[in-house]
Formats: sequence, C-alpha cells, structure tokens
Amino acid sequence: MPLSAARTRALPRVPSPLFPGEDTEPAVVDAIDAARRIPGFGTDVEATLAWARDATRDTGAATASVDTVWQLLASTAALDVAAGRVLEPHVDAQRILAEAWDDGIAPDLRPLDVDTTSTWGVFAAEGPGVRLTASRTAIGWTLTGTKPWCSLAAHLTHALVTAWIGEDNRGLFAIALRSPEVHVHDGPWHARGLPRIVSAPIDLAAAPAVPVGDAGWYLARPGFATGGMGVAATWWGGATGILHALTDAAATDRADQLARVHLGRADAALWTARTTLADATARSSEGDAIDRAILAARVRTIVADAAETVLHTADHALGPAPLVADDAHARRVADLHLYLRQHHAERDLARLGRDLIARDADSQDGGRAW
Repeated sequence: MPLSAARTRALPRVPSPLFPGEDTEPAVVDAIDAARRIPGFGTDVEATLAWARDATRDTGAATASVDTVWQLLASTAALDVAAGRVLEPHVDAQRILAEAWDDGIAPDLRPLDVDTTSTWGVFAAEGPGVRLTASRTAIGWTLTGTKPWCSLAAHLTHALVTAWIGEDNRGLFAIALRSPEVHVHDGPWHARGLPRIVSAPIDLAAAPAVPVGDAGWYLARPGFATGGMGVAATWWGGATGILHALTDAAATDRADQLARVHLGRADAALWTARTTLADATARSSEGDAIDRAILAARVRTIVADAAETVLHTADHALGPAPLVADDAHARRVADLHLYLRQHHAERDLARLGRDLIARDADSQDGGRAW
C-alpha cells in the first residue's frame, strides 16, 4: 500500500487501487473527483446523498463487478468516513434490487413512486421489544410495527426493510419512507461519531409495501455475504486516512524509531486487510450459504481488527493533539470508531465458530482439507 505524502489537513487523494495489479476504474476516479468539489462532503447529508445517487448510477455500481464496487466504497471512505457510510447502503439496496431481477423476481416499485431521484437505505436490524410484521391484504402487502436502527430514514426516500411473515420467517419489502403511514423518529442519537448519520427507529402503521423475493430470499441469496463484505471495504478505506496521519508523523525531522514502528504496524495491518478483500472478490459467490457466511465473517473480522489496530496505533503514536486540534482527523477517528461497531466483535466470532462446526459436520472429509 503506497504511503501518501499529503499532510493530514489536506483531503487524502484517491487511494491506490484496492486490489494489487489493477487500475482504479475511471468512473470511480471521476466520482471521487466530483466528491472533492462538494462543499461539506460527508457533513452535508443532502448533498452527499445526491452525490451517492449519481455516483452509483455513473459507476454502474448496481451491476458492476465486486472489485469496482469495493473500490468505490473504499475510495469514498478514504475521502470521508461519513460519506462512505451514506453511500454504502444506497449501493447495497441497488445491488439487492438488481440481484432480484437476475433471479427472475420483478418487484413492481411504481406504486411507491420510485424514480431516478430516489435514495435508498437497507433496514434489516432487529431489536429487543420491537417487531415489524408483514400482512397480506386484498390490495397488497402492508407493514406494521417498529423497525430499529434505520440510518438516515429522515433523509431517504425509500428503503428495503425486513419484516416478519408469521412467527418464524422474514421477508424483504420495499417501502416509501415519505408515506403518511411511516413515522420517522429523530432519536435518541447522542453519537459523537457519525453525528449526522442518525440511526433511529421508524414506526409503520399498515404502510404499503412491495415484496422483494419470497420469505428467506434476502438472507439466502449470494449477494448477502457480498454486501456484508462491502461494509468491510468501507471500513478499510476509512482507516487508510488515519494511515496518512501516521505517515506524516513518521516523516518529520523529530520522528524517532518508535514513530516508524507505529507506521509499520498500521501499514501491515491494512495490507493484510487489503489482500483479504482482494482474495474475497473471487470467492464471494462461491459455495453454499454456510461457505459464504464463513467467508464474510472472516473478511469482516480481519478488516475490523485491522481498522481497530490502526485506531489504537494512532492513539499511541500521535497522542491527544490531533484529536483536539485537527478537526478532520478527530472526526475521522470518531466516525470510524462508531462505524466499526456494526461488527459485533466476539459475538460475530462465535457465529463464525458455529458455522465452522456446522460445515465440518456436513462435510464427508471433516471440512479440514487444506
């Protein structure tokens, strides 16, 4: 991973290609160049959303190769972590809808007033004490209940949401967030990282909805694992911006050997994550659901660990000064720290262990062949 000579207060350049030996897609470079010209990119939510909508269209991200999409996500987060957080769910939603069409599912979104100006989220989280239930009526499907952790719901026009069909099955549905049957909460949201990317509940009262696939399709499709790893590519991009600060510190006349140790540790961690992501592009649609879940869990764990190593190393290497005197650095650190909490740490590792045991139990050779 080439090291940038840019100063920490300068916007980081587009990172070198995510995958060794490949050139960054020209459409990705153009999208990032356009982002640089937007005042308040990453902090002005409406302007960033408009850019995300156009960048997704101009790069063909809905149907582009996995490496192109991850280049776009990583490059955006390298520029601004919050902007990457805005872009990722919109891209994910577009790719989910494209995958549905490829699978012969043709959801009719016209009743939801979807058009080229629509901006999308994906709301699939569950929470204690709340439930979103889908009901089939004489005039179509409706959703009733509460959905937690709906990022940017107050700013988006549409979303793909999971809802319970009966007691045991979940389906995916498209909804219009500006429908009168949808109430968007403005909190609680006291976050110091990603303060403008509000993730609050929404309440639905028989809100019209369009099913996207049968019950279980959303979780079973190959793209589910790919989408989860796309989040990891965004984390990786966000962490590269902190590497720039470590490079700057190690390059000063006052830098000692320890500053170079910190830089080397962070670079090695991010290189490991980068090569993991590169390898995953060729494997993301291979195997059955358990194989894909294992791959996604491994990738997300490795990238999250690398990003946390960079955050920890930067604290030790740089001390408090940039956290209180450099707005861009302080914001990046806070944003990335919160964003990484989409990785559930030891709980995700336990799930990985469970899937490994299940795969071994189903494999005739024990699943342990090299």
